[in-house]
Amino acid sequence: MKDSNFLKEHNAKSLWHPMAHPGDSLANPPAIITSAQGVKITDVDGHEVVDAVGGLWNVNLGFSCQPVKDAIAAQLDVLPYYSTFRGTTNDQVIQLAEELRKFFAPDGLTRAFFTSGGSDSVETALRLARQYHKIRGEEGRTKFLSLKKGYHGTHMGGASVNGNANFRTQYEPLLPGCHHIPAPYTYRNPFNETGPERLAQLCLQALEDEIAFQGAGTIAAFIMEPVLGAGGVIPPHKSFMPGVREICSKHGILLIADEVITAFGRTGSWSGSRHWGVQPDMMATAKAITNGYFPFGAVMIADHMTETFEKDTTGKAAIGHGYTYSGHPVGAAAALACLAETQRLNVPENAAARGAQIHRGLLALQEKYELIGDVRGGHGLMCALELVSDRATKAAVDKKTIGKLQKVAYEAGAMVRVSGPNIILSPPLVLSDGEAATILSALDAGFAAVS
Repeated sequence: MKDSNFLKEHNAKSLWHPMAHPGDSLANPPAIITSAQGVKITDVDGHEVVDAVGGLWNVNLGFSCQPVKDAIAAQLDVLPYYSTFRGTTNDQVIQLAEELRKFFAPDGLTRAFFTSGGSDSVETALRLARQYHKIRGEEGRTKFLSLKKGYHGTHMGGASVNGNANFRTQYEPLLPGCHHIPAPYTYRNPFNETGPERLAQLCLQALEDEIAFQGAGTIAAFIMEPVLGAGGVIPPHKSFMPGVREICSKHGILLIADEVITAFGRTGSWSGSRHWGVQPDMMATAKAITNGYFPFGAVMIADHMTETFEKDTTGKAAIGHGYTYSGHPVGAAAALACLAETQRLNVPENAAARGAQIHRGLLALQEKYELIGDVRGGHGLMCALELVSDRATKAAVDKKTIGKLQKVAYEAGAMVRVSGPNIILSPPLVLSDGEAATILSALDAGFAAVS
């Protein structure tokens, strides 16, 4: 490896970073992470901190999961790559599909279509939704509904159903036929409703209204995250997702659960859909499926959809979609090992306990610091703070303040993620109570520095 002087001198000069302004990356060089162990990361200067970001929501088992590393290394020696396009497959992906079928059986999902990651999984689900309706003779069902504040990746389809202008405006015009309804976001919503249950009902009414306006026969699918993640960790009332399921079923609309973040234990349940007692028609997964060690994903598909595709005799069900790395044998081997370790450790149990600990700590910080307008969490290791310059007006905090807070928290022992006015926490699910306490104390130091 080049020495630290070289790395610092060339930081962000030849590289454009995702989700960042190229000029800002040059003016404010990113932290250079050079190693990691357990749930901690170490930078080029040797400073070690608890990673409260969990890589990017994906390193559920931490950075030292030896079974996954061993599986990757072993598979590279046997079969480093082969295609799963028509006519060929591999032993690892067959085994993985069977394990996922068993794992997702309580969600009513029994077939897997493999992808290279989360955005790919969302794109696949959107395409399969349209194709499903065409096979059934409902060619007019082409539109998609989703939530404002929702995040569904960066492909053109995913960007089109995204509910955040930051991921849309500079890339418009996007896919036509994508429409959004208000999210059940108690802190900010067009109804000025602070009651979670009442707000859920208002959002469900908005969904019914939009379906009536567009025409149910024109809509292919509704896509939603069981808990909105990148939009600021927005958990809905427990009645919301079941209500969406009921409405979609009534109108013949497919329900796509975007569980790129929430699958495999993050909510304190094995899946976000299961957390709310809902069976979707498709589920987009990625991230934790290989613990972040290999780019990989899977779309899980319900029985009634598989029957429609597999029993078709017209040729319309031939899938003209896929990726070079769909079902990659190394990724499949990693996912097999990761799934086994995830189940062995029963990670939802610890995610629920540590998530409750952090949520309580954040509420205590809110009592202490006026900057904290809203605290969100309470469903596993997904928490967020929304910062404001004025609690009465809910005016967002300025970038300089939240940037300084992040810097001080990092110096005090925790890497936290800033997204707009939000501080988002998504640490590994193997976090200990002591490491959770470190995250809270680092945040406390950050707030003290800017208050």
